[in-house]
Amino acid sequence: MTPWEEELHEDLYKYTGLLLLTTFLMGTAYPVAKLGMVYTTPLMLMGLRFLFAGGLLALFSAKKPQPQGVKSWRQILLLGLFQSVGVMGFTAYSMRWITSGESAIISSTSPLMLILWGALMGTAYRVRQWFGVAIGFIGVMITFGLHLSLDPGMVFAFAGAVCFTVATLLINRFGPAFDKSVLAAYQMLAGGVMLLTLSIIGENPVFDLNVTSGLVVVWMVFFCSIVQFTLWFYLLSHSDPGKTSSFLFLVPIFSVLCSWLLLGEHIDWYVYVGGALTCAGVFLVNWQAKRSPQIHAKATSPYLMQEEM
Repeated sequence: MTPWEEELHEDLYKYTGLLLLTTFLMGTAYPVAKLGMVYTTPLMLMGLRFLFAGGLLALFSAKKPQPQGVKSWRQILLLGLFQSVGVMGFTAYSMRWITSGESAIISSTSPLMLILWGALMGTAYRVRQWFGVAIGFIGVMITFGLHLSLDPGMVFAFAGAVCFTVATLLINRFGPAFDKSVLAAYQMLAGGVMLLTLSIIGENPVFDLNVTSGLVVVWMVFFCSIVQFTLWFYLLSHSDPGKTSSFLFLVPIFSVLCSWLLLGEHIDWYVYVGGALTCAGVFLVNWQAKRSPQIHAKATSPYLMQEEM
């Protein structure tokens, strides 16, 4: 094995490990959020999450290049509106009607929307990748149990997926002008303020502070926000973002498993079948023949997928 091949294998192991960790953290956010909503309202919980997470990350990023000018701050507010308020607000509300696993599964349609948009904009995808996307989507549907119905929970979850796709397109349009951690910090902070404002206006905000609710907030602030954002942006900037985003198919699998552990949701046999198909789809989308570093550098997608939950 040549030194280049050894380095490639080491990078692959690191890449895979970080992807599994990141998607696992994304998956835990759904059942943890539903657990937290026993003690508070959806918008209040999400608002507290992003207010604390954004504030802490802003402090950690204080020495990095800061946004300059009204245009930069307007872009941050717009991203916060779609990413933090739209995605997280709609997703949290969806779990009033559907399970956390179901919400995660519907939200996982975002990569499909993104690939479709990329194809319309001229991005080339291989037949094998499209087949992998189809297999992955079928796996997600089987995991869900093929029980989709048009109810408020499904509508809210789908609206969150649409906001996720829009936020991804926005960050690809103006994201390169910002430091990644600074952008993540301020869009979360802006989203947290907007979510708390909406909670005060439209909800009857309460927060029952106890050990469980405190741990929920800590987990969502540190692990599902700061750690997750940091790892995800790192992966997007050091790999092919189109292939990296395809691993979001794993999020509903982790969510269903964590929902079983934390909330006692029953796992049926078809969840395992769906999980196997989903993993097969992820493999097909990501697998590629050996190619030179120069060719690999030209194969990246122009669209980045952001953090999910």
